[in-house]
Amino acid sequence: MIRDNIVVGIGEVLWDCLPSGRQLGGAPANFAYHVSQFGLPAYVVSAVGKDSLGDEIKSLLLEKNLNLCLADSNKPTGTVQVSINEKGVPQYDICKNVAWDNIPFTADLRVLAEKISAVCFGSLAQRNELSRNTILSFIDSMPNSSLKVFDINLRQNYYSKHIIETSLRLCNILKINDEELDILQVMLEDNGDAKSFCNKLMNDFHINIIVLTCGENGSYVYGNNDEEVSFIETPKVKVVDTVGAGDSFTAAFVASLLKGKSLCEAHKTAVDISAFVCTRCGAMPSYIKK
Repeated sequence: MIRDNIVVGIGEVLWDCLPSGRQLGGAPANFAYHVSQFGLPAYVVSAVGKDSLGDEIKSLLLEKNLNLCLADSNKPTGTVQVSINEKGVPQYDICKNVAWDNIPFTADLRVLAEKISAVCFGSLAQRNELSRNTILSFIDSMPNSSLKVFDINLRQNYYSKHIIETSLRLCNILKINDEELDILQVMLEDNGDAKSFCNKLMNDFHINIIVLTCGENGSYVYGNNDEEVSFIETPKVKVVDTVGAGDSFTAAFVASLLKGKSLCEAHKTAVDISAFVCTRCGAMPSYIKK
């Protein structure tokens, strides 16, 4: 039974080691944090090491009023070395065989999955079989009416055609950027334009909504109806870094839908929040709720 619009980010939780210092990160944790900024109960499902970095993650997430389902792992807490290029775009070096690669599926997770309104998952945490099976089991336990958001988040070489196609079949909302769309078109041997490819994905994988972000060139939201397309230009802001901007976009979009906003209204809120996050350092700046 769904109640209270409970939302979950499941997958990696880690430390982004930025030039400016260490920042709490990982797409699912970023997503959950930004959902919570809209007043919805948000959970982070992941694993951390039995080490000081893991203890610090728990403490900081609790300070941000997030609900935690973090397994204690014998593997170290995950870290990512992040460099920022001249356009403020992050490049990642992601450590292997860490805690979030080993998220167990527990009875408590099954109970949580059975009552939530939305989940966001990606491809990175599926690089290891244990965490991948947990993510798949969690989604399989969710109510049919819930939002299942695949924020594809392709990183380095930590994905495969099998993982991507399985995830596309599980989701009813796909979030993807223009560079990832190009990779997916090559993977699926499609040479059409972006709109026709998105429509093909929706038809082939039974996806209800596709969110396509194109950096400074704007963003699109495609709905089930072929005429239901929203395009919004990217606001011109002074970019500090773009770490977490995509996660905040996804979170604002999902939170807005759960609050009864239209597809176009949710899109506008997502664009505004993402632009704000780009003006701040790190993935989890605080802001006034919209």
